[in-house]
Amino acid sequence: MNHPPSSILHPHVLVTGGAGFIGSHLVERLLADGKHVVVLDDLSTGNRQNLRTQESNPRLKVVEGKVSNCKALPELVRKAESIFHLAAAVGVDLVVKSPIHVLETNLHETEVLLKAAAAHRVPILIASTSEVYGKSEKPAFSEDDDLLIGPPQHSRWGYACSKLMDEFLSLAYARERELPVVIVRLFNTVGPRQTGRYGMVLPRFIASAKAGEPLRVFGDGKQSRCFCYVLDTVEALVRLQNSAAARGNIFNIGGTEEVAILELAQRVIETLGSKSKIDLIPYSEAYAPGFDDMRRRKPVVEKLATATGFRPQTSLSEIIRRTAG
Repeated sequence: MNHPPSSILHPHVLVTGGAGFIGSHLVERLLADGKHVVVLDDLSTGNRQNLRTQESNPRLKVVEGKVSNCKALPELVRKAESIFHLAAAVGVDLVVKSPIHVLETNLHETEVLLKAAAAHRVPILIASTSEVYGKSEKPAFSEDDDLLIGPPQHSRWGYACSKLMDEFLSLAYARERELPVVIVRLFNTVGPRQTGRYGMVLPRFIASAKAGEPLRVFGDGKQSRCFCYVLDTVEALVRLQNSAAARGNIFNIGGTEEVAILELAQRVIETLGSKSKIDLIPYSEAYAPGFDDMRRRKPVVEKLATATGFRPQTSLSEIIRRTAG
């Protein structure tokens, strides 16, 4: 599936991080839509196995490597009809344990890609995160809200700031270089192929429930989240990239069915018919001192619905069933 860039002749969609969880589902969708797709992924958190069902597709080319180290990047971008930039260092565990890697990856790779895209004004969609909303205690977050970031002594906020700087830089390119940019803030996308390796809560719960092991809930379990099924996220990404009116704007993508993490654990156990117990683990045992967790993370998605006619609606019960397989 590796191809020298000189063999890439057709106009294509470039997907960075295309071997990752969300990226691989997006690649499948683009191929189903008849597109030629080039994946650029260093496989640091992605996995070639995620693309195994498309391995023989002649319209898929995979280039292994980082954006910043890819000598073929100018050519890949020049021939691209659009770009989805999903490559990033993600996951609470990675953010806490490898802050230098997280900051350098999220800042530098995006900067290099924006510069390349601007040379040919290739439409680019940048994946950001709900983490940029920071410590705000609003019941639901909308794209024009003020952002409340915690202190730099807490490494979690380094991740939020790195993605926020990606947003600022992207919008600066949109204004100064007339680069067609769309920014999306993703809220807890979940589904098949997601790994619990980096702290993602739902695959971690499902794996424990299947193994009959205790589900570890951090803190008091009353912190709440909204989960979005990966194919809903992909639908929103494709629609936004195809919308000229979306360019220069920021959009939340997420479900709006709120659930406490303790209740999520209970629902996973019930859905899978597991005999697992639930253990409440203090944050002091789970993470380094000074770890901050957000009590709520609910998006307002009216802007997405207005721009695309679509909003994520897969129910949490269905999400758990599909993710558990």
